[in-house]
Amino acid sequence: MFWTFSIIVYLFVAFGFLTFSRGEISPNFGRMVSLLVLSMIPKLIILGFLFGEDILRFLVGIFQSLAGTREGDFLPERRKFVSQTALALAAIPFLGIFHGVLIGKYRYRVVKHILEFDDLPKEFDGFTITQISDIHSGSFDDKKKVEYGVELINQQASDIILFTGDLVNNQSREMEPWIDTFKKLKAPMGKYSILGNHDYGDYMAWPNQAAKAANLNRLLEIQEELGFKLLRNENVQLQKPALSGVEGEEASIDLIGVENWGKGFAQYGDLAKAAANLSGHSFKILLSHDPSHFDEEVKSFSQFIHLTLSGHTHGMQFGIEIPGLIKWSPVSLRYPKWAGLYEELGRYLHVNRGFGFLAFPGRVGIWPEITVLELKKK
Repeated sequence: MFWTFSIIVYLFVAFGFLTFSRGEISPNFGRMVSLLVLSMIPKLIILGFLFGEDILRFLVGIFQSLAGTREGDFLPERRKFVSQTALALAAIPFLGIFHGVLIGKYRYRVVKHILEFDDLPKEFDGFTITQISDIHSGSFDDKKKVEYGVELINQQASDIILFTGDLVNNQSREMEPWIDTFKKLKAPMGKYSILGNHDYGDYMAWPNQAAKAANLNRLLEIQEELGFKLLRNENVQLQKPALSGVEGEEASIDLIGVENWGKGFAQYGDLAKAAANLSGHSFKILLSHDPSHFDEEVKSFSQFIHLTLSGHTHGMQFGIEIPGLIKWSPVSLRYPKWAGLYEELGRYLHVNRGFGFLAFPGRVGIWPEITVLELKKK
C-alpha cells in the first residue's frame, strides 16, 4: 500500500510538471502540489526520527562490539516508542495541510491595528482603512466562500478600501467571472489600488508584445469596472472638511501609489515621480506591492512617508503564528518584513498576508487576511 500510493503520487507529480504552464496555472497543478506536500512532509518527519535513531543504533553497535558485550545482530532492535512518536508527530502537519487545502484557504480573518501619529490632521482622527492584497482571482474555486470574504470586507465599514496588487495570476481574463462579486466592495471615501508583479503578465510567453499589452489594457479596464482608482506612479489627495467650520477649508492626506518595485522582481515603480508635487510636510500613505521596497528605498526617501502598505509574500501560505509567542514562516528567510506591522525610523510598514492563494491551493497557519487600520492623532 505504501509503495502503490507513493508511485501514484510521483506519476501524478511528473504529469503535473510535464503539463505545467506558468501562464495558466491549472487546478490539476494545484492538486498535484497539494498531494506532493501531503505525501512528502510527513515522510520527511518520519525519516528524520528513524534515521536519527539508526545513527544512534549504529554507534551503540560499534561500542558494544569494541566492549565485547554485543549479543545478537550488530544493530540493536529499533525501539517501538520512537516509531510511534514519529508517526504521531507526522500526523500533525498532515492534518494541518489537509485542513489548509479544504478549509484554510478561505478562512478569512480580520486583523486590526491602531496607529498613532503626532502630525495626523485632526480631521482624520479615527480614519479607518481596510487593506486587501493578492486576490489572485485565477486560483479561486468556491464562489460562495469568496462572496463571504467580500461581505466581510464590507462589514468593516471603513472610510476607504486600499488594494495593494496582484488581482490575477497572469491573465486579465481570470478576473472576468469575479467582476460582479468584487464590484460589491463599498467605501464612502473610495477604493484605490495598485498593480502587483503578477498583473503585468510577465510570467508567461505571449505570441507578441501586442497581445501582452492588450492583456494589461484589459486589466486596467477591469480595475475601472470594479470601481477602483488605479494609481500608477501618481498620487491623490483624500480630503475632509476642516473642523474650523469655515466653508471651503479642507484638511487632506496624500495617498501615493507606485507600480511594482521589488528586490529581485520587476521595478516599474518610480517613487520620486509619484511624490514629485507633494508638500514635504503633508501626511503620506504609500501603496507599494512588494515590502522589500520599504527597506530599499522608502524608509530613506527624501520625503517622510508615514505609512506604507504592501502584500506580495502571502506569508508563503505556510507557517505558524501564536500571538505573543511565535511568528514564523519559511518566507522570512527571503523577506525580513513578511507579515504584519513594522516600525522603523518613525515610519510604519504593514504587510498584508493576502486575500487569495497561488500555486499551492491552501493555507496552513497563515490565514487569508483583511486588515483594518485606524489612524489616531497622538
